[in-house]
Amino acid sequence: MPDSNANTELLRTLERSVSELIDVFAVNAPPVPVERMLQDPRPGMWREIDISQISTGFLKITSPYSPRMSLARFLARMIAQCEWGQVRGVPNMNDDVTLYQQFARMIVMPARMIEELRPDARTPQIMSVYFEVPEEDVRRRLEDLIRYSA
Repeated sequence: MPDSNANTELLRTLERSVSELIDVFAVNAPPVPVERMLQDPRPGMWREIDISQISTGFLKITSPYSPRMSLARFLARMIAQCEWGQVRGVPNMNDDVTLYQQFARMIVMPARMIEELRPDARTPQIMSVYFEVPEEDVRRRLEDLIRYSA
């Protein structure tokens, strides 16, 4: 199925861009500092964001970590729209909500950080606390990795 292969390749491209993003911001361990990334972009990236100006309605609160996921989705959009992301093959994504959500989960739970975990620590409950993300997002991230991992 060509669409499936194209989608898998796109997700791998997004994973590579996240790996570069983590390197650029020198993130060595979770939680990924989404707020700092938004507020202190590197040259060629998005414009600096004043987090205090973001509407609280934007921050969906269904768990203690939900606001981080809202900011991660916002960061995913910023990356997709900036030159830095485009050079790395990140598509605009337009209104593809599913793809934005997948990309946001990649940002806050980079594949290499997940791989560094002991296998018995790769559970939604443990990873939720470790990465500071809702358990449901952890479940979806783990499912995504299984679906397109080489």
